[in-house]
Amino acid sequence: MQVKIADSWQKRLQKEFDQPYFARLAAFVKDEYAHYHVLPKGSQIFHIFNACPFEQVKVVILGQDPYPTPGQYYGVCFSVPEHTPVPGSLANIYQEIHTDLGLPVPSSGCLDKWVEQGVFSMNTVLTVRAYQTGSHKGKGWETFTDAVIRLLSEEREHLVFMLWGAYAKEKIPLIDQRKHLILTAAHPSPRSADHGFFGCRHFSKANAFLVQHGMTPINWSV
Repeated sequence: MQVKIADSWQKRLQKEFDQPYFARLAAFVKDEYAHYHVLPKGSQIFHIFNACPFEQVKVVILGQDPYPTPGQYYGVCFSVPEHTPVPGSLANIYQEIHTDLGLPVPSSGCLDKWVEQGVFSMNTVLTVRAYQTGSHKGKGWETFTDAVIRLLSEEREHLVFMLWGAYAKEKIPLIDQRKHLILTAAHPSPRSADHGFFGCRHFSKANAFLVQHGMTPINWSV
């Protein structure tokens, strides 16, 4: 199966696109788009891959499901388009960055400046019906994104993986801890941020690790 995705990813993921599970997933997604309001727009499903080439990835942030509210999700986990109100989880991420690094809290919820620096912010499920959180869970996206995580772990060195919440922490076995930094905390959701996300200092820890291994740190301003 041919999938429109950046060359740096396509050549490494073609074996996944050729698997039977991906054909079933593609058929399901196509049918969903035909009969329901599905997010994001079809052209944005693989946006994070097109915006952040494989060789440029430095930090991996894992989410679970796209925002289900129309107008919010465009293919970058936790991010929203310019001039869109900042969601609660992202507001808490900004608050932790402010506490950790002293940076001002942004008014924009668009994280494209992070992506341009190598922050690969990916949901493990890449589509969702509007207003129906989790509606595309268990349809095959997890198999695909697990392969992406495994690929990054195997073929790259000295990446930082930020795993927030119980679901993201389940991905630890996919990552080689001998050559990558894994940072875990509670999810930044307003329901859980007080239980271990605030105070995690992941952003300064990530930058210290990158500098230690000869890489440019991330400017966490947006």
